[in-house]
Amino acid sequence: MREKLKIVGSSILVLLVTTIIFSCGNRPNAPDEPTPTVGFLDFIQDPTIELAKNGFFDALASKGFSEKDSTITVVYSNAQGDIPTLNQACDFILSKHPTLIATNITLPTITAIQRTEKIPVFMMVAPRPDLAGLTNEKGLAPKNLFGVYETLDYIDTAVVLINQLMPSAKRIGTVYNQSEPQSQDAFDVLQKKCKELGLELISLPVNNSSEAQLVTQALLNKKIDAFFALPDNVIFAAFETVVKSCDEANVPVFTSEAGLVSRGALASFGADFYQWGYDAGLQAAWFLKTKHVRDLKPVIVSKRIKLYNTKVAERYGIKPDSTFQTYTPNR
Repeated sequence: MREKLKIVGSSILVLLVTTIIFSCGNRPNAPDEPTPTVGFLDFIQDPTIELAKNGFFDALASKGFSEKDSTITVVYSNAQGDIPTLNQACDFILSKHPTLIATNITLPTITAIQRTEKIPVFMMVAPRPDLAGLTNEKGLAPKNLFGVYETLDYIDTAVVLINQLMPSAKRIGTVYNQSEPQSQDAFDVLQKKCKELGLELISLPVNNSSEAQLVTQALLNKKIDAFFALPDNVIFAAFETVVKSCDEANVPVFTSEAGLVSRGALASFGADFYQWGYDAGLQAAWFLKTKHVRDLKPVIVSKRIKLYNTKVAERYGIKPDSTFQTYTPNR
């Protein structure tokens, strides 16, 4: 009888130990492992840019990492468009010893890479590393840089939309930020494509969002037929002001940024910002799960779309074809 009790007791003990081991193995973070800290560095508060941030955290959640479930700790910092503040914001995140840093748009990406060589940086809404000046003399990107980038090639197709939807347009207006390399590079591409298409490009520089209304008005006084919004932080921050001025002058706004269509642009061809952030988030989730980066590298955006605003198109009497996706604002 005692032998039977010993056998039963031993079986129960084995079962309990096995249960504990398997239950611990199924948890996202074992009890002796700290909760991963995800730093997120933003430069401006902007609804278009925020689409990428939302996509990033949705991707993490889809793989089992969310602040709501206490499977990650998020340290968020926004520089509110100020470069000295951006440096401080990055240092604040680094002081929390993050497991990884996500960077939204170009300047935060550059800032994070300048400040750490060890912590993985996952970029979004930023150009290819060489276009951002982040490659070395051998053309190699930093070893700790990952995420999703864009080239400027798509701007060519975005400009063609003007010919396609407004064949009568001949004078195209734009503003660009001379102090932002990505804006200057995009302007160069726009200038070249307009020349190829026989379009006259009228341009004016703008240094900050507070100047946007006056500069846009000066541009409209030059009797442009359409306005082209470049991928520029000043444009992102002041876009409603730009659209209001153009609407009053009966000048439609075209762009290479899909997120601006919901804010009043007529049409765009460019990356889906939400998907852009989502793809970067999938890379970050892979790193959190595997704890290594050997299978990761910066990749190009996976999704570009042609999109038009139905309300704005109706206003200008334009009917895009079925190759466009539609955005219909609440009336």
